[in-house]
Amino acid sequence: MKIEAISNRVWSLKTWIIIPVTVWAVADEDGLTLIDAGIPAMAGGILRFVEQSGLQLRRVVLTHGHSDHIGALKRVLAVHRVPVYAHPDEIPYMEGRLPYPRRRKAVPVIAPGDVLPLESEGDRLLPVGGLVPYHTPGHSPGHVAYYEPEAGVLLAGDLFTSKRGTIRRPMAMFTADMAEAVRSSAIVDRLRPARLEVCHGGPVLHPAEQIEAYRQQAWKRIGANA
Repeated sequence: MKIEAISNRVWSLKTWIIIPVTVWAVADEDGLTLIDAGIPAMAGGILRFVEQSGLQLRRVVLTHGHSDHIGALKRVLAVHRVPVYAHPDEIPYMEGRLPYPRRRKAVPVIAPGDVLPLESEGDRLLPVGGLVPYHTPGHSPGHVAYYEPEAGVLLAGDLFTSKRGTIRRPMAMFTADMAEAVRSSAIVDRLRPARLEVCHGGPVLHPAEQIEAYRQQAWKRIGANA
């Protein structure tokens, strides 16, 4: 596993299968927040990182509930009994009460009650662990991106992929509603982060400079496939 300090408070933890898979850890006054739990093979590396950081793991927050984002969760929670949070719109799919869009049947990946809803006031998600969550649906119904404001880092999960510093669409075969995912890219215009992090790909610096070109290209592809 490759560990990189993105800022004073944010680390990326990356491994490779056929493609890169990245999770993140963010330090705050009360300890460490893990964003996503990757694939099962990442469990040992995540646990070693937490131990070597000298910080206490306080919570896990999920961008969404697909298997490559929760794979190490069981082993992490066996060592660190911490709460896990996701968007309330995502939880019924994770619990197997609803099938994920474009999936034939519902498949539970967590037990009912094991994942808690992110706290909110009306439509606004409340900060957690020094991060500001934003609902960015499309790849999944309850997809969330997390913004670390001190360094201007947007941890965007599967809202995008990237290649050589260029924003790309999320993987089509796993995306529930590509048009909605493209609309959710407006979070980049709103926040204008210094750095965009995605699960499958490398970082994108100053992503707002290329987001309009991304959208134009994405809409052309959606139109061609409609």
